[in-house]
Amino acid sequence: MTMDIDMLLYRGALLAYLLSTLTYIFSLLIRRVSPARAATWVLTAAFGLHTLFFLGQWLSKGYNPFLRVHDMLSFFAWVMAGVYLAFQLRTKTRVLGAFVSPVVFVLMIISSVGIGGPMTVPEVLKGGLVTIHAMLSVVGEALFAVASVAGLVYLIQDGLIKRKKSNKFMKLFPSLQDLDRINHFCLLWGVPLLTLGVLAGSIWARTVWGSHWQWDPKQIWTLAAWLIYAVLLHQRLAIGWKGHKMALLSVAAFMLLLAALLVEKSFFTTIHRFY
Repeated sequence: MTMDIDMLLYRGALLAYLLSTLTYIFSLLIRRVSPARAATWVLTAAFGLHTLFFLGQWLSKGYNPFLRVHDMLSFFAWVMAGVYLAFQLRTKTRVLGAFVSPVVFVLMIISSVGIGGPMTVPEVLKGGLVTIHAMLSVVGEALFAVASVAGLVYLIQDGLIKRKKSNKFMKLFPSLQDLDRINHFCLLWGVPLLTLGVLAGSIWARTVWGSHWQWDPKQIWTLAAWLIYAVLLHQRLAIGWKGHKMALLSVAAFMLLLAALLVEKSFFTTIHRFY
């Protein structure tokens, strides 16, 4: 598969993500679920094109979507879209796409700046461990992002119910039970995946730098993320936290992590910056 075809697939996915975003928002504006159903099919097509792009890149040049920031953002967007679509199979959460799809589209816009360009892989990044480390970590963090979106919608829906504002707009949203179930699933899988990603990264760091831990800003940020979400998962499973409290904490935790990442990228140097 040539580079031209690969990039055509990528641009097609980007356009489809935009169309699904606009259709989801239109569904909210007119307060009807039928456009959201159409948007879900468009999002599915976007996800399919995005998947073909990854496969084409991998088959043509052994593409690894975890080595550059732009590629990783594209993979993050792909995971978010896939997780959301998977929930469509079991829960009526179509309008949740009005919150997920815009995030996916923005990530794709950012990644498009450097996607598909020439890539020389440094020796330090060659090997299976670094791929496993990056893949598991990104999938775990993408699940946390979906949990925060579900949490945000839960807070909106819960607020409308408490204020007794029952209207067509509110009825478009998923039930509180479905939203809480999404939060539970994302934490239940996100924490173990991030744990395995951190362990793989620690082993890889030992082989590259001679030590499992270097007090690198990226390592500190990732450890902080793991601790926060491990505590949330523990409180949910052992103490029974759920509902409004868990939704609020999921949103707050992800916002805190985004802020920490922005500070790290803006003010600190890191050994993880290979490109």
